[in-house]
Amino acid sequence: MDAQTLAQQIVPFLAPYLPHLLKAAAEESGKRLTGAAWEKAQALWEKLRGKDEVVEAAAAVVEDPADPDTEAALRLQLKIALRDDPALAAAVARLWDAAQAAGVTVAASDRSVAVGGDVSGSVIITGDQSTVQQGKYNIQIDQATGLAIGDQARSTVR
Repeated sequence: MDAQTLAQQIVPFLAPYLPHLLKAAAEESGKRLTGAAWEKAQALWEKLRGKDEVVEAAAAVVEDPADPDTEAALRLQLKIALRDDPALAAAVARLWDAAQAAGVTVAASDRSVAVGGDVSGSVIITGDQSTVQQGKYNIQIDQATGLAIGDQARSTVR
């Protein structure tokens, strides 16, 4: 797997764990996190934390997780590190393959979208009070029960 693809797949997986992985007492904070995903995140971070640029970019993600540029910067630094260090790239690829084989999936943090596979041809909409229109019906839903939409739709709620 090439460095760019590996970086694109690993960053969304690691991002939710970075606050714990970057702490000086990661072992202590990690005791609250359990399971295969945490173990795989720790193993990946163990390989990556020796790269100062990757660590600095990861710290920026933790500092401002809502800024998409911080994750882009982390992807870039990770891609560079993996491209420039073939041994690291091979080790990280092995760990990532093991994580995927173990069924570890991408984790979404608060108010985000996580994709663990291919969503080409799909529409993903985020944000508060978003309006979606496909065809002639314009829909904005805050709360709904018994919702029926369309020319022939009949609501069962009376």
